[in-house]
Amino acid sequence: QVRLEESGGGSVQAGGSLRLSCSASAYTQSTTCMGWFRQTPGKEREGVASIYAGGTASYYAAAVKGRFYIAQDSAKKTLYLQMNSLQPEDTAMYFCAADKTGCLRGSGLQANAFNYWGQGTQVTVSS
Repeated sequence: QVRLEESGGGSVQAGGSLRLSCSASAYTQSTTCMGWFRQTPGKEREGVASIYAGGTASYYAAAVKGRFYIAQDSAKKTLYLQMNSLQPEDTAMYFCAADKTGCLRGSGLQANAFNYWGQGTQVTVSS
């Protein structure tokens, strides 16, 4: 069992930056894949970025590529999402997720391929 806790969300103006953090209770085989997902009311959870084996590979949604960067500090058991050039359409609840193989399926950003989830942190971008 892996517990995940997100932090770093908040309100920012368009063009600004935020860094999200996700602290894991342990790094095990279940955290080989870790990722960030986001969800707005009435919409399905969508993949933002994921990372495999501490950085061997990473995957990004087209909407965030070149603006968001995923990174992992295994010593701190923490996953990060650096978000730059934020836009109002990035407003959502952001969730951290982990799984043994989730990022190796399909695009690497399928929410139903990840088994462990945090509670989420809200990001609001105003124009």
